[in-house]
Amino acid sequence: MLEISNSWLIFLFVLFVLAALAQILYYAVVFSRLSFYKPKIVQSNIQLPPVSIIIAARNEYKNLEKNLHLFLEQDYPNYEVIVVNDCSWDDSQKLLEYYQEKYSHLKVCELIEQEKYPTGKKFALTIGIKAASNEQLFFSDADCMPASNQWLRLMQSQFTPQAEIVLGFAPYKKYNTLLNLFIRFESAFTAMAYFSAAIGKHAFMGVGRNLAYTKTLFFKHKGFASHNHILSGDDDLFVNQAATANNVHVQIDPQSFVYSEPKRSFDAWQRQKTRHNSTGKLYKAKDKVYLGGYYASMLIFYLLFVFLLFTQFDFRFVLGMYILRFLVQTVIFYGVYKRLKTMSLIWFTPLLDILFLLYIYVFGTIGLFQKNQKNW
Repeated sequence: MLEISNSWLIFLFVLFVLAALAQILYYAVVFSRLSFYKPKIVQSNIQLPPVSIIIAARNEYKNLEKNLHLFLEQDYPNYEVIVVNDCSWDDSQKLLEYYQEKYSHLKVCELIEQEKYPTGKKFALTIGIKAASNEQLFFSDADCMPASNQWLRLMQSQFTPQAEIVLGFAPYKKYNTLLNLFIRFESAFTAMAYFSAAIGKHAFMGVGRNLAYTKTLFFKHKGFASHNHILSGDDDLFVNQAATANNVHVQIDPQSFVYSEPKRSFDAWQRQKTRHNSTGKLYKAKDKVYLGGYYASMLIFYLLFVFLLFTQFDFRFVLGMYILRFLVQTVIFYGVYKRLKTMSLIWFTPLLDILFLLYIYVFGTIGLFQKNQKNW
């Protein structure tokens, strides 16, 4: 039992309560937007405009062979699929030329490696956008598969004269490992954060595996110019700079989901997340406060919860605040998991929540010092 003065004990308990209340407010006020979200009813008899799907691929022969036909066979009257073959040295180009003979709406842009001028995904996407014939652009990756042939129709339905960006959900496939369990939880939490922010008219990011925006918006913001010096950010940083209170809509119909293969080893996942987390430092200040407030209060809550249990303070008050936060969190997560079709996570949330805290501070710190890269 730790013996500390009553004044310090009271101060720490008050700080613990404030952190717990901050956490509860995040769930009850902010994250509840997705948990209780009622999708807007869209009229199906509206004339559908021609649109473009853009996929950048580098040495993705196996994934293209497995998934590309799912994008080429969408239930949509007039669209093109643009695959930018970014300096691949496998047989991707031969496969794409074969698909071109079968699918007339497939357009292929082949980039050739130049040692003096190395390219990256942002360059490949820019080439694809410039090659697009249509105003509305839909993005995904070669290792992704739409949940249905209604993906394109459902994503497009959220475009309006005001909405220039549409955010979709890109879950990871389920496997029976602890790493996979955490990957799916992190994906669901991230979606909860960015969907809730967008519903509240404060969109701050999107995920490039399932994202759409207009060609006009892209060139209005000079593409990826403001963050072209780093490897990641073609999705979240672009949305962060281009989103306004009224130009972002969300689509969470399960048929609009785009599933991805998760990393199977910890090392591969670590490299991926370290690269991804290097973009947060470039977010707008208000978005850093939005995310930082949650993560800071979460850290204080857990640290003081454990600390106060080992002091002379009545543990019933401490445990009571923990239970209150847990109940509110569970109610909100239940609604989120239900909408995102990830209900199997509900039983593991207390453990995953603690692992998520460690992940945020370890990988977030590494991301701050990540060297800028341009290559894939």
